[in-house]
Amino acid sequence: MPIRPEHLFLYPIDWPQLSHHVRFVRAGGCCEHCGRPHGKRVFHLGDGRWWDRKRHCWRNGQGRRVRRPTENILERGAWTPVVLACAHLNHDPSNSALHQLAALCQRCHILHDGPEHRRRRWMNAHYRRALGDLFCGPYPSFGADWITPTPLSMLDDARSLYAFMR
Repeated sequence: MPIRPEHLFLYPIDWPQLSHHVRFVRAGGCCEHCGRPHGKRVFHLGDGRWWDRKRHCWRNGQGRRVRRPTENILERGAWTPVVLACAHLNHDPSNSALHQLAALCQRCHILHDGPEHRRRRWMNAHYRRALGDLFCGPYPSFGADWITPTPLSMLDDARSLYAFMR
């Protein structure tokens, strides 16, 4: 996954080499949580179960062997290409120690980062509401579906308030 330009300063200068080492040397080109191989197309059922072509068995989301599915796999199944990413286990890109990094496929990566993404989304919503309270006054009473103003409209409101007060 590409690094956003505003976060580039958090990563070490040798990040591409470090990421390559974690994904392909240490992990051997497979996800460290579920075992899916990098660069291959994997047949999966959408609930974490996937077919391991190399070992000819079904595996669950943690990479453990499971029984053959009883449902119709042709209706539920899908092919997905696997791409490994180097993930920070502690969600801190400035801490790039090898024991804090893991090679994860896209499914394991999003499951690992899910709680952190929800926490950040919650914090950003509260920051936006605080800015709205500061510059736009109280919220209207028509419910939680009200969308907070964008930063540009808040700046326009602040400029007009400043011009009015002068």
